[in-house]
Amino acid sequence: MAAQTGLSMRRAARQRLFLLLGVAALVALAAWQWQRDLAAAPGTLTQLAPASITRVALTLQGAAAEHYVLREGRWWRTDGTPAPADDGRLQELTAIAAAPVASWRPLKDYDPARIGLAKPVATLTLDDVTLRFGDTSATGPLCYVQADDKVALVSVRYLPRPGRHDVIQAQ
Repeated sequence: MAAQTGLSMRRAARQRLFLLLGVAALVALAAWQWQRDLAAAPGTLTQLAPASITRVALTLQGAAAEHYVLREGRWWRTDGTPAPADDGRLQELTAIAAAPVASWRPLKDYDPARIGLAKPVATLTLDDVTLRFGDTSATGPLCYVQADDKVALVSVRYLPRPGRHDVIQAQ
């Protein structure tokens, strides 16, 4: 009887060891897959942190250019006489810097006129980074955005829009 007890204890220990090795292998495979997915991820539209941006210029098709600067924690419109600007709208514009990208491709892969980049819908400059927004993609609610010599597909929710109340009256 004692021999059977010793045998079953060894069998149980061996099963626990195989179970532990199996779990370790699954964890290693999951970590490897996570690293691979992370390396293949397209990233964000720019490397800028939205909170670090201090200058914004926006030109919408058919509208005059708008220029903003962050001074002492407050956004100011600098076209003409400086005036306080809508901080919420500027937060939306600076958030575009961190827009998640669905995919990147070289600009040379496209005809800029066919994707709306010959006459962009909007041109947004965040500090010294210029983004040109083109047409909406046929594959979904995505738009083409040129950044340097690459074109990204990003959600249309990041397409700059005209402001409702560009300048807040000084109180």
